[in-house]
Amino acid sequence: MKSMAERAAVHARPSAAQLSWLKRGLKQPGGKLPLFDEWGQRVNEQTIRSCIAQGWAEPWFANPLKPDWLVCKLTDTGRGLVGQH
Repeated sequence: MKSMAERAAVHARPSAAQLSWLKRGLKQPGGKLPLFDEWGQRVNEQTIRSCIAQGWAEPWFANPLKPDWLVCKLTDTGRGLVGQH
């Protein structure tokens, strides 16, 4: 049975920024999502949090050196979403 987040994610549409960020996790071990974009700028925290809320990404671990950084990885739902686009 799917969770509420998984059911909601099926109907939500990712923004261009969300989709771009999620796609970058496909090529990383374990689906790790980047903290920085292609130009070395931090990924917008709102983008990260909205992807978590939709069930497309999940927090992976806490970084003890930078506790304010959200280290995330793709969920199965996120992989499926990226595969559709």
